[in-house]
Amino acid sequence: MRYAMLLKSHANARYRQSLSQLAMIELQVILKAWSVEGEPGCEMLGSEPFLVFECDTMPDGLWRALSRHSACCLLCEMLDGGLIRPLAKKTDLFLPEELPQVLKYKGKTNADFTWMLLNCARAVSAFAKSEGPLTVLDPICGKATTLFCAMSHGDHAIGVDRDDKALTEADTYFARSLKFNRLKHKRSTGSQTLTGGGHVRVTDYTVALSSEGQKNGETRNLRLMYGDAGDLCRMMKPASCHLIIGDLPYGVQHAPQEGKGLSSPERLLRRMGEGCMTVLKPGGAAAFSFNAYTLSRQKAAQALADAGLTVLSQPPFDGFAHWVEQAVERDAVIAVKTK
Repeated sequence: MRYAMLLKSHANARYRQSLSQLAMIELQVILKAWSVEGEPGCEMLGSEPFLVFECDTMPDGLWRALSRHSACCLLCEMLDGGLIRPLAKKTDLFLPEELPQVLKYKGKTNADFTWMLLNCARAVSAFAKSEGPLTVLDPICGKATTLFCAMSHGDHAIGVDRDDKALTEADTYFARSLKFNRLKHKRSTGSQTLTGGGHVRVTDYTVALSSEGQKNGETRNLRLMYGDAGDLCRMMKPASCHLIIGDLPYGVQHAPQEGKGLSSPERLLRRMGEGCMTVLKPGGAAAFSFNAYTLSRQKAAQALADAGLTVLSQPPFDGFAHWVEQAVERDAVIAVKTK
C-alpha cells in the first residue's frame, strides 16, 4: 500500500525551504524503526509537496508515530487513478499541541524542529515502540520549549537551567496554561540535595486530564531544576531518562572562541557529556542542536563520543544542517547509549 504525507506550511519562508529536507529525515528514521523497507520519496500532488512511501502493513504504533511527525499536515492512502483518501491521524495528545508554540521570546527554538529532534531520538532509541510515557530531559532547557513538546505528546519532562528568570517565566506560563485549559494539576516547590553536598531548587507539576485520571494515577510529571547542567550526575539518578534533547547556545551575541581554547558551546557540551551518559538509560538517545558557525559538527560529535555515547553519523543523520539566519546555520547530532 502507498501512503502520502502532506507537509505543513510554515510562516518562516527560509525554514520552509528546509522543511522537506528535515521532514524526509524524520520519516526515514521512523520507518526504519518499524523495519519498513524501501526509501520514501517526495512528490507534488495537486501542486502541493507530499512525502510518499510504501508499507505492506500499518500497525497502530507506526501510524501513531507517523501521526506525530513534526511536519505532518495530512496523512493519506494513495489510490488508483491518482486519487488520495485522507486518513484520521492518531495523535493521542496529552496536552494541547499549541503549548510549546504560544510563549514567544527572542532566541526561541522552532517548536516544530524540537518535535523533529524528539521524534528522531525516540525512533533510534530502544524505546521507539514503547506504549508508555518516556522521561525526556533537557539539561539546558531555557524557557522549556522541549519540555512542553514532550508533555504535549504524553511524556514526562525534566528541565535543568541556571537562568532563574527563564525558568520562572516557564513556570508562570505553564501554570497559566493549565488553569486556562482547566486541567487537573498539582504544583509544589522545594529543594533537592545534591550528591556530595549542596542543593538546587525544584518546581514539580503533576498533571491529569480529569479528576478520575488524577485518582487513577494517569498523570504526567514536569520538573524544573534551578541548577547547572554540568552537575547532572549530582542532581539525577543514574539511568533515569529515556531521551535527552538540548539546543546549545548559538554564540551569536558573544564571541564563540576564547583565545585558543574550546568554544563556549563545545565546552558546555563536554561539561554535560558525562552526566548525559550517566542519566541515560541503556538504549536511550541524546540529540543536540547547535550553530554550525560556532561549533562544528565534528567537534560536537567528538564531545559526545568522548563521553561514551555512540554517535550516529551515517545518512540520513548527517543531513540536519539548514540555514536559519545570517549568523546561524543550525545542525544537530544524535547519539545513543549502547552500553
